[in-house]
Amino acid sequence: MIDSTQALASRVAKAFKQTVAAAAMTSVVAALAGCSLFSSDTRKPAQLEPNVALLDVKQVWQRPVAKANPTLVLNVTGSTVVAGSADGQLAAINADTGAELWRASVGQRLSAGVGSDGEWVAVVADNGDLVALQGGREAWRKRLPSRVYTAPLVAGKRIFVLSADRSISAFDAATGEQLWAQAKTGDSLVLRESGVLTAYQDTLVAGVSGRFTALDPNGGIVRWEVPIASARGTNDVERLVELVGGVSLVGSSFCSRAYQMSVGCVDMDSARLQWTVKAEGIHGISGNADLVVGADANGVITAWRRDTGSVLWSSSRLRWRKLSQPLVLGRAVVFGDETGTVHMLALKDGSPLNRFGTDGSGISVAPVVAGNTLGVQTDNGAVYGFKPD
Repeated sequence: MIDSTQALASRVAKAFKQTVAAAAMTSVVAALAGCSLFSSDTRKPAQLEPNVALLDVKQVWQRPVAKANPTLVLNVTGSTVVAGSADGQLAAINADTGAELWRASVGQRLSAGVGSDGEWVAVVADNGDLVALQGGREAWRKRLPSRVYTAPLVAGKRIFVLSADRSISAFDAATGEQLWAQAKTGDSLVLRESGVLTAYQDTLVAGVSGRFTALDPNGGIVRWEVPIASARGTNDVERLVELVGGVSLVGSSFCSRAYQMSVGCVDMDSARLQWTVKAEGIHGISGNADLVVGADANGVITAWRRDTGSVLWSSSRLRWRKLSQPLVLGRAVVFGDETGTVHMLALKDGSPLNRFGTDGSGISVAPVVAGNTLGVQTDNGAVYGFKPD
């Protein structure tokens, strides 16, 4: 039985084509998809209104790790936050106190974020090594055949890996033995963004070419697939469609974003598409039982009704501020921006509740919640803990 990530959310949230041409094109698209929307954009960010703190929050701790990048994620298990850095540093932090529990280095740059079940920690290095640690000490490493930009999923004493080509594999957490592999073929291009890899009850769920794909975690057999976006256009670049990391799972309702195309929700019990709407964002979404929230690439934020997909509200107050993936937290939705500012907006209408700064280096890693602590990692690698005052 695979552990369900629904419980975690409540405590907080095969192959490449084997030619030189395809490999070269893959790296080009990876670079373009990851940064081109912003790197050449000189549009001026929206002017911020004077801050009126309607929701009091204070910084309670700060821990240095090292520089981060957008493919990394913070992992939360109970009250422990594990952060990774671009250069391969890992740190486990008690979210209640800010105390460092352990620190380690994998000796290589990381291409994907941290996965953990509280006992085992797994990351993927830039050289293709899947590295497993226990108690902050390396247990084993294994070279993978494909690039990885999605944090491994650690559940049921296994480590699941979603590669950039959307092939999926499973390993024994204790020994590193490969248990099975599910190959995916047919696409010449891949997206250099974190994808969808999670669990629902006894089902492994992955994002594969715009589809929710449900698999048996014991053997990798596909149980069902539901698309929330379809390929379009006449060439490989235009037809690239992938689900991006940052999902919202409430009950059996599972919502996600297809890169630059749409947001949609699927009922996991019936394997039925509930709704899908056009939305041109590049980062994942967040939500609660009533709504899901996300930002377009231009910084326009939209909240949709969870049951129907109809728009509840939209806000341009953070337009062109290069927002992170959001976090729905109580009556607020939280975003980080390129200046290292944390914005808290009201879930009911997108109005400002508070904002506060970090180290000014930008926030591209998604905020998380552990207990009653909001965790934020900056691009310079500092991890902050904030709590209601």
